[in-house]
Amino acid sequence: MPANPLRRPRTAFPERAGHRYALLVDGERFLPAMLQAIEAARRYVLLELYLVEDGHCAGSFVDALCRAAQRGVAVFILLDGYGGRGLSEAHRQALAAAGVQLAFFNPLSLHRWRLSLWRDHRKLLLVDGEIAFTGGMGMTDDFDPAVRGEAAWHEVMLEIRGPCVQDWQKLFEAAWRRWCTDARRLPSPSRTIDSAGGGGQVLGEFGHGGRAVMSSTIAAMGRSRSRIWLATGYFVPTGRLRRALVRAARRGVDVRLLLPGPHTDHPSVWHAGRRFYGRLLRSGVKIYEYQPRFLHAKFLLCDQWASVGSSNLDHWTLRWNLEANQAVMDEDLAGALARLFEQDFAQSLAWQAEDWRARGRWQRFKEWLFGGLDDWLMQLGDRYALRMESEK
Repeated sequence: MPANPLRRPRTAFPERAGHRYALLVDGERFLPAMLQAIEAARRYVLLELYLVEDGHCAGSFVDALCRAAQRGVAVFILLDGYGGRGLSEAHRQALAAAGVQLAFFNPLSLHRWRLSLWRDHRKLLLVDGEIAFTGGMGMTDDFDPAVRGEAAWHEVMLEIRGPCVQDWQKLFEAAWRRWCTDARRLPSPSRTIDSAGGGGQVLGEFGHGGRAVMSSTIAAMGRSRSRIWLATGYFVPTGRLRRALVRAARRGVDVRLLLPGPHTDHPSVWHAGRRFYGRLLRSGVKIYEYQPRFLHAKFLLCDQWASVGSSNLDHWTLRWNLEANQAVMDEDLAGALARLFEQDFAQSLAWQAEDWRARGRWQRFKEWLFGGLDDWLMQLGDRYALRMESEK
């Protein structure tokens, strides 16, 4: 039985200098870049994902990973036991035949049903200890413009080169050792020397829950003096996050939320999150709902401090999901994110407080219904957490 997921997390990784970053917007950019990195691998590839569904995108990655293994590269794949169920048996056999090591984080099991909420939501591709990618993608055709065209989900991945790559590998190794008992020893990364470049910090932890991401985000919001621009695909914020946004707006910070519009894969979550719009708008928070397609990305800009990664900053982040983000202190990356925000704001519906008050009864009912369901689920989760704590 794995260690209790509710134990307090270890200290976050330190800030490090000497990074080069590239912001990769949408599948047309990050999918080729990630596949190219796998093709160029010389020593090893680490891949950690939550969601996998059979299709063109999954097939492209499986083929690239098999080719890498066949030319002598050590390939390690860790998929979530729930989100990774979509990996077909044919792909599993192909990976095994090529010598790829495949493991599943917390596989679903009747005798371990009490741990079923414990999920690995991180997204990581790491190659040769030199380059890492993190963000919000899954290995599904929803992110692939070659399949979905203009309806492909709007997503962001961050390419990282520099000392933080080693910290990402430490996170992967900790989960890998727990869930792959017959695993080969992972190769050691080459020592990276700090050089000129942007600062960074891995916001992750070896325990469970997203406390490191959440606490770092709240702290950055508290320091912000000019702007807090937040994009998330699933807006069901904790009370602590809502209070941080309201406090910042009231002290004159430009607080903007970039959220999904009517295009979403979970309408119930969309309606549940919208019940918070009224107070946020009255407090001076600006809310934009992205219109062209589903906004799945998770990125944040607090003045010049940025964060990109897997966390939606919601209840699930705080309680159950294994999460990690890359914090970035780099003017060029902050500028690139600001330009992306501006482009997305221009394609969004900007809510005004008076317009929100005038919304119809049917919309209010859906907010009440799904908001109540969300509250009920959180209460159940709290009871579950207390029971787990008592059994530690």
